[in-house]
Amino acid sequence: MGKYNVDKMGFYGNYGGAYVPEILYKTVENLKDSYEAIIDSDEFKKEFHDLLRDYVGRPSPLYYARRMSGKYGCQLYLKREDLNHTGAHKINNALGQILLARKMGKTRIIAETGAGQHGVATATVCALMDMPCTVYMGALDVERQHVNVERMRMLGAEVVPVESGNKTLKDGTNEAIRDWCCHPADTFYIIGSTVGPHPYPELVARLQSVISEEIKWQLQEKTGRDYPNWLMACVGGGSNAAGTIYHYLDDERVKIILGEAGGLGNDTGMTAASLQTGTTGILHGSRIKLMQTDDGQIVEPYSISAGLDYPGTGPMHCNIYETGRAQVLSANDDEALRAAYELTRLEGIIPALESSHALALLPKVAGQFKKDDVVVLTVSGRGDKDLDTYLANKDKIK
Repeated sequence: MGKYNVDKMGFYGNYGGAYVPEILYKTVENLKDSYEAIIDSDEFKKEFHDLLRDYVGRPSPLYYARRMSGKYGCQLYLKREDLNHTGAHKINNALGQILLARKMGKTRIIAETGAGQHGVATATVCALMDMPCTVYMGALDVERQHVNVERMRMLGAEVVPVESGNKTLKDGTNEAIRDWCCHPADTFYIIGSTVGPHPYPELVARLQSVISEEIKWQLQEKTGRDYPNWLMACVGGGSNAAGTIYHYLDDERVKIILGEAGGLGNDTGMTAASLQTGTTGILHGSRIKLMQTDDGQIVEPYSISAGLDYPGTGPMHCNIYETGRAQVLSANDDEALRAAYELTRLEGIIPALESSHALALLPKVAGQFKKDDVVVLTVSGRGDKDLDTYLANKDKIK
């Protein structure tokens, strides 16, 4: 394994591990001891990749964005995860985890969700596999992502609005973990991001690594080489970013740029830029950089984007930020909104608000690009779910 990969104790450098209540210890250990043998088996690989092809619609296209390339002085390719079934990258991981759950004999699925994309993906695979599904979602996110809530319910999932905290992703995750503590024997928790106790960050990254696996052969086909000069992705919990960079972590020819949610600005207290503003602590079973007070109380994050509204980031990303392997910048709400409209008008693609935070970095980093540099930016989801927010804020776009 390379120097940026997880070690045997579940750490990426100083970050990671498994800090779980005693009642979950056996369940988490069982998952840790089981998952690699299962997902490396020929039987799992065949079923997973057949479903990715025939159900999800993979491979997702690698699209050369001609007008955006001209504007930003590079060769910009967009990895179109927005074209997956259910509208985002989340389906890759949800499918892999439900296959794993079934092979481990679990009979009930729970999940957390922020923007609703992971919830929809989990509800979708539960319908496909005929398994009961409960999704925990902050009450504020239930309001601002009502279309996704109705999709989950239509798919047969029970959606539980969480009224605690600031009623967003962190609080949905808290409730999902409480449920898991009460039902450890029969319940499998499908975590949607590269967060949580080991082995979840690595498990989610492995299942999402189909993204970078495809980028390699798609670039070879289009450019004659299998690596870009730059990789760009938005980062909240970190799953689409992990999938984008997984096969390039140790390839120093490839520079990595991650965009986190600046909210109203990193210095305003109304932000979700945990890598840049956070300190080391433990949340949801893992040692990560997170937004907290001096005495360890979580500072509530803020972002216009429900999917990036989390007070921490996965341990893989904490490590590559701390070691300098990745450049991390933040995009504020207004910058993300402008970037979404720009992609829509220049390329005819309406991105999710989460993805717009990566697009918003292009004007900030374009000075680092050479004309022939190949830049791959992952559009992690499509913007249907965010149309209400885009329309409510259209007067702010200049």
